[in-house]
Amino acid sequence: MSYIKVTASALAIAAVSATSAAARDNVQIAGSSTVLPYASIVAEAFGENFDFPTPVVESGGSGAGRKKLCEGVGENTIDIANSSSRIKQSDIDLCAQNGVTEIQEVRIGYDGIVFASDINGPSFAFTPADWHAALAAKVVKDGQLVDNPNKTWADVRADLPAQDILAFIPGTKHGTREVFDEKVIIAGCEENGTLAAHEAAGAEDAEDACMQLRTDGVSIDIDGDYTETLARVDANKNGIGVFGLSFYQNNTDKLQVATMNGVVPSVESIAKGEYPVSRPLYFYVKNAHLDVIPGMQEYIEFFVSDDMAGPDGPLAAYGLVSDPELAKTQEMVRNRTPMGPLN
Repeated sequence: MSYIKVTASALAIAAVSATSAAARDNVQIAGSSTVLPYASIVAEAFGENFDFPTPVVESGGSGAGRKKLCEGVGENTIDIANSSSRIKQSDIDLCAQNGVTEIQEVRIGYDGIVFASDINGPSFAFTPADWHAALAAKVVKDGQLVDNPNKTWADVRADLPAQDILAFIPGTKHGTREVFDEKVIIAGCEENGTLAAHEAAGAEDAEDACMQLRTDGVSIDIDGDYTETLARVDANKNGIGVFGLSFYQNNTDKLQVATMNGVVPSVESIAKGEYPVSRPLYFYVKNAHLDVIPGMQEYIEFFVSDDMAGPDGPLAAYGLVSDPELAKTQEMVRNRTPMGPLN
């Protein structure tokens, strides 16, 4: 199946949900704000090229989307959950408790988490250790664990700009936050020696101690989508926001991006495995709805088709890094292969 057209309006969708469905013959989708623009592009193209209503795509965060997927089976529950982090065994267990016994895991490609600031401000070259030293509640000074005293980025590392530390990071309901915690905060905590210091101090869970962030207004959780983060950076010129690569790429007139470990985030550096803060993107399918909701199987197959998710498709044009194992995903989708337990 090749798509006929993808309109300019579809390609322009960044973080807006589709309009509400008038009837339950629409596929209903919720979850990750990172996956939202890709799903919105596919949904609009699907509505234009198939004899099915346009799917309804809503945001709300990866965790919230997976929770909604697991509420049960029936027309009053969603069909698909978008997720920028992998499903947890606790999600699978909740699904099973509520009668959702078969779930497909569909990997659509890859994305990077980037650190971007006002386009007219100073440029930044970060390491994960810098971010941990800037945001952690406890850091090591003179060999001792102390409350974080750092006020500017130059306090963190002398060659960084002497700009007040102010970070807008994803809230805890977002899949991006899980990746940020793992690949930036915990990795940085290990790099700068704070993890070892927590262990030496007898912390019951040193990684959890690493993830405790300061509460003095320097680190601000954003529960909305990236458009809210952008608005915060625009209103606070010292602010640095955590974004998905594709959102940054579509806002280069307002934002400049920092390097991480000396690597510029890009489709190419993520595809080569060079950029350290990247992650796979998914959606999760409730198999029990496949033969009940009109167009659901067709939508899923269309999403992962070469025409949409391939390296020359509109999702790649928007910023998705195409999955080199896309053909394997396409076969799993055709076969409706459910995932097994994670542990």
